[in-house]
Amino acid sequence: MTERGDTNIDSYAGMLAAVQAFHDKHDFKSTGGEELSYRIALMTEELGEISSCVTKGKSTQDLAEECADLMILLLGTAIAAEFDLRAAFWGKMDKIMVRKSRMINGRIRVSEFLD
Repeated sequence: MTERGDTNIDSYAGMLAAVQAFHDKHDFKSTGGEELSYRIALMTEELGEISSCVTKGKSTQDLAEECADLMILLLGTAIAAEFDLRAAFWGKMDKIMVRKSRMINGRIRVSEFLD
C-alpha cells in the first residue's frame, strides 16, 4: 500500500484529500475556481485533450496524464458541489450493471433503451 503522509494515496479518501489540498492552496472557493460552469468548461477542455491523444496516436503515458487531469477535475467538482462522488459512482454502477446491452452500428451500447 502506498502512503503519502498519513493518507493512503490509493484510496478515494486520499485522492479527495489531495484535490482538496490543491483547491485550498489556490483558494479556489474564493477565486472562482469552484464555480460549476467554469469547471464544466475545464472538463470539456480536458476531454478534448483526451480525444486528441487517441486521434493523434499519442502515447499511453500522455493519455493517462490527460485522464488524470479529468479525474482531478471530477473530484474537484464533487468538492465544489458538495456531493459524495464515491456514493454516486456506486449508485450508478448498481443501475448500469442490470441494464441490457445492444449492438448499434457495430458497437456495443449499454443504456436505458426505449422500446
